Amino acid sequence: MSSNCCDHTPATDTRLSSPRYRNILWIALVVNLAMFVIETGAGFRAGSTSLLADAIDFFGDAANYGLSLAVLSMGLAVRARAAWVKGISMLGFGVFVLWRAGWMWLQGGTPEAITMGSVGLLALVANTGVALLLYRYRDGDANMRSVWLCTRNDALGNVAVMLAALGVLGTGSAWPDLAVAAVMAGLAITSGVTVLKHARADLQTARQTAAVKPQ
Repeated sequence: MSSNCCDHTPATDTRLSSPRYRNILWIALVVNLAMFVIETGAGFRAGSTSLLADAIDFFGDAANYGLSLAVLSMGLAVRARAAWVKGISMLGFGVFVLWRAGWMWLQGGTPEAITMGSVGLLALVANTGVALLLYRYRDGDANMRSVWLCTRNDALGNVAVMLAALGVLGTGSAWPDLAVAAVMAGLAITSGVTVLKHARADLQTARQTAAVKPQ
């Protein structure tokens, strides 16, 4: 992630009130809900842990976009608390995927590679489009950063799913699918920690601002 993503943006970031940013969030919400439905069906049909992990991530991101829309015009403290919820959800997603990968490893079986690859490609196209729309907002407050990180993680996860499909096709085993699911879980956990750190910093800024504000 670019070092600019770690810069602190003032609470008065005018981009938050931009109609364009709100419209982008609505587009991202619809895209993520649609891909959640598609990948869930494909994941169960193909027996792919990485596809199911990506589907759950799409659902979580859709909820996060909705939360971002709800707090968009509110103060820094409220937006930071929303980002805190997002960070916790990203951590929870990572832990769940690690558990699912372990369970599938014990169960055995080989996922269907063609479905994995084709759906992964569709998801990559969808997420790349959303990521390009959100790129200019990647260095905002904790809430804006969390939106960017969610989309970036999705695009990286889609590439990983496609690589896993090639691995499954070439080896005839499930380990590439499970390995990619584990990597996706690790990415979600580290990104969740990053979001929580920025949310805590924004909360401290909001409290300091409130403390010096004239009565």
